[in-house]
Amino acid sequence: MISPGMTETLRILHLRGTPLLGDDCARVLGMDHAVVSLVVEGRDTTEQLWASGETSASFDDLQFTLGEGPGPDTLRTRAPVLEQDVTAMSGDRWPALLPAMRYLPIRAVFCLPLALGGISVGILTVLRSVPGPMTGQQMDDALALAGALTLQFLGGEGMQLRSWTDEQPGAELHRAVVHQASGMLSVQLGLSLGQSLLRLRAYAYGHDTSIVEAAQDIVSRRLRLNRDRPESGATDETSG
Repeated sequence: MISPGMTETLRILHLRGTPLLGDDCARVLGMDHAVVSLVVEGRDTTEQLWASGETSASFDDLQFTLGEGPGPDTLRTRAPVLEQDVTAMSGDRWPALLPAMRYLPIRAVFCLPLALGGISVGILTVLRSVPGPMTGQQMDDALALAGALTLQFLGGEGMQLRSWTDEQPGAELHRAVVHQASGMLSVQLGLSLGQSLLRLRAYAYGHDTSIVEAAQDIVSRRLRLNRDRPESGATDETSG
């Protein structure tokens, strides 16, 4: 049985007709942070659709930059990933992510797939600053919310939305600039879009910056990656 707080959250979600959540969603779940990401059609990645604050947004961007973590694992397996204490995990589970997230106030991470049958539409991630498992009530509430979000992303005839943001006034992809930068790199370096994204990820990781910031620099032409050099040796070129 879901809690009264989650019952109200689901009621508002239904009335709004949008998967964007309220700022108190994480609190209702007994968590500190929450983020909802949507599967990008034709890619094995997700796009951050809504985050409760800077910590959750940064964590999701970090997973995207490194290409590993509970989110990518959930997307690949369509199964929940429930880690009640990330500091107690083996270092080889997420060798790049675990060291990189030490500056974030996150100790517990719980990812639930937004999926129905063979269709996977996104991921619900909730984060907590203290270790410990979810209670039964928290899990019931999180599963109920994941189910409601899944239905929001499915059309009335059971078809997956091709582009939710195209139908929402004022909506914009959080990482739209990343996709734009990947396209520019593809042309500049003669690479596929997938390879261009890998180059962009490697640059961001090697230079200790977010992939969104690196993409913004490329799109604004403050940064140009050298075609013949590895990412660790890529150079910044300021163009006039």
